[in-house]
Amino acid sequence: MKIGCPKEIKNNENRVGLTPNAVHAYVAAGHEVFVEEGAGRGSAVSDEEYMAAGAKVLGSAKAVWENAEMIVKVKEPIEEEYGRMRENQLLYTYFHFAANRTLTKACLDRKITALAYETVEEDHSLPLLKPMSEVAGRMATLMGAFYLSKTQGGRGLLATGVTGVEAANVVVVGGGTVGTNAARVAAGLGCNVVILDINLKRLEYLGEIMPPNVHPLFSDALNLETSLKKADIVIGAVLIPGAIAPKLIKKSHLALMKSGSVLVDVAIDQGGCCESSHPTTHSEPIYTVDNIIHYCVANMPGAYARTSTFALNNATLHYGLQLANKGAIQACRGNLALKMGLNMHKGFITYPAVAEAFDMMSCFKSAESVLN
Repeated sequence: MKIGCPKEIKNNENRVGLTPNAVHAYVAAGHEVFVEEGAGRGSAVSDEEYMAAGAKVLGSAKAVWENAEMIVKVKEPIEEEYGRMRENQLLYTYFHFAANRTLTKACLDRKITALAYETVEEDHSLPLLKPMSEVAGRMATLMGAFYLSKTQGGRGLLATGVTGVEAANVVVVGGGTVGTNAARVAAGLGCNVVILDINLKRLEYLGEIMPPNVHPLFSDALNLETSLKKADIVIGAVLIPGAIAPKLIKKSHLALMKSGSVLVDVAIDQGGCCESSHPTTHSEPIYTVDNIIHYCVANMPGAYARTSTFALNNATLHYGLQLANKGAIQACRGNLALKMGLNMHKGFITYPAVAEAFDMMSCFKSAESVLN
């Protein structure tokens, strides 16, 4: 198969879809790989490294898209790339369709096959989302601590505390991979941490593995409000795979919070879990609502691009090789995890949560029906 890796052009997105190691693996399996010139620069990967691994480096994104049957990216196509997508072309990347009607419509119109990293599911886990969730979760606490400084508009509170002065109170909403990593980093800084979730088994597990300054708490309305009142940093880490994030933090809740506290909404790529959240970029990462700083960057791991690129490829390569070796349809037929990742095929949505998000059930066909 002919595999293409264009340069990411989303604002300050420095990750890249393929590492030289991944290129080598695809080429060794008999595939042809095209990489756009300079695609890896943001992740400190040179064109020479790609060529040494067996890739053909092309001078433009247009050439990569035109040559490739399968496109491997990191982030969803943006408007500039819509016209480059071709019918039956396989795109293997993060899409987060449920938060973006325009993207959903464009991909339907172009009749691509969309294999979404974020909905590949195996053994009740999301293996292609996990590495970036780890990065984003750890970043969330660091960003929250940074924007607490007075020079950034925050309360002027050092999150770690000092002798005789209490550390920050951190509230993490959601106890999955993002929330667990955020809580661990916050605990390591010495913060007082509350992590809210509705899954009692998960809360029990968190109670067993977390240090003593992390307090797992059942997430109901009263516990959420009480926690928000005490919080200096709030981290939104809620996830429903493939679906729009629930708005658990209402705009009215901001009035309960301390002036100059920081809200980091990691769920923003699925629409955000706070009513006052909207996507931001690394060039303009924050805004303020009711004296609460909102950090809502939709591609947080792009800030630590090399770490994120290699972590992502470690997870995506295994499934990518199956797609390239067998073709998307045959690979999905033989692998339930990949089947769960199939979001679109031949002008139909194949992931129900995406169709439900936009009331587009008329465009829905089950993955089973399109694969048979």
